[in-house]
Amino acid sequence: MMDFTKDLPFPLAVTVLFVVVLLRASATYWLGRAAYAGAGRTRAHKALASRRFRTAESWICRWGAPVITLSFLTIGFQTAVNLAAGVIRMPLRRYLPAMAVGCVLWAVLYATVGFVTIEALGRLYELSPVTATVLLVLLILGVSGFIALQIRNSKEEKA
Repeated sequence: MMDFTKDLPFPLAVTVLFVVVLLRASATYWLGRAAYAGAGRTRAHKALASRRFRTAESWICRWGAPVITLSFLTIGFQTAVNLAAGVIRMPLRRYLPAMAVGCVLWAVLYATVGFVTIEALGRLYELSPVTATVLLVLLILGVSGFIALQIRNSKEEKA
């Protein structure tokens, strides 16, 4: 994580986070544009055939640029959406403004809620290591269960 940004003044922290997410989203978009032509002959074809990617692509085709912006409020789906936008060659005049607004939302959210959550967990650990550890274990179990469910559903779809 970007721990150094939590010691920066808020506007600077948001700016640094904005630049990071802007570069990441742009790189994903351009990777999608560049990779699509030769994807059938590479492992990238598997990613482009995934349910998450197909969902992202259909949402972009149906709803357009707002999907790009709102994807920055999700975890994991954001990458699929930016990749799909590149693959379908979404025009830059639509993609760039939607991405910029999404990047601002992400940076502000991460600089506020993200850092507050991390700080709260650290303080909880200082007050009660047992409670913090139990919460962490429950979180890990929950995420592991979710991933297992997604894998099982993915295998069922292929069958």
